[in-house]
Amino acid sequence: MEGVKPENKQAGPVAGRKSALRAFVALGVFLAILLCVYLAQPDNFLLYIKAFHVIAVISWMAGMLYMPRLFIYHTDAEPGSAQSETFKMMEQRLLKIIMNPAMMITWLLGLYLASEAYGFQGGWLHAKILLVVLLTGVHMLFSKAVRSFAADGPRKTARYWRLMNEMPTLLMILIVILVIVKPF
Repeated sequence: MEGVKPENKQAGPVAGRKSALRAFVALGVFLAILLCVYLAQPDNFLLYIKAFHVIAVISWMAGMLYMPRLFIYHTDAEPGSAQSETFKMMEQRLLKIIMNPAMMITWLLGLYLASEAYGFQGGWLHAKILLVVLLTGVHMLFSKAVRSFAADGPRKTARYWRLMNEMPTLLMILIVILVIVKPF
C-alpha cells in the first residue's frame, strides 16, 4: 500500500486491538475445550488437565524466556525513539496477551492437580510450589519493568537483564526435575 510504512502495519492501536482480539479468541477456544472436557468427565480427565497445564506452562515460559531479551534490546534503545516505542508495544503485548493469561491458567490447573491428583502431599510438590511462587515473583519483576520502560523510567543495565534472563531457565529446570523425578 502506498503511504503506509511496513513497520507501521503491526504497530498502533488498531493492530493492538486485532492482536488482543486474536489472543482473546484463542484463550476462549482453549477455555471452551477445557470446559467441554470438564463437563464430559472422561475416565482420563486428569490426563487432560495435566496436558492443558503443560500447554499453559509452555506458553508462560516462552514469554518468561523472551521478555528479558526484549529488555536487553530496549535498554540500548534511545528513550522516545521509534525503536523504543516498538519495544514498549512488544513488551506490553507479550505480558498482557501471553504471559499473564498463561500464568493464571498454569496456577489454576496446577493447584487443581496438586489437590485432586496429589492431595497436596509430597515434599517434591511443596518444593515445586515454592519454585513456582519464585517464578511468579520473577514474572512480577518483569511486569514492573514493562511499566518502567513504558514510562521511560529508570533502566537497569543490559548486563542485569542478561543475568535475569537466566532466572526463569534455572527455575524451570528445577521444577521439571522435581515433577519428573519426584526425589522426595
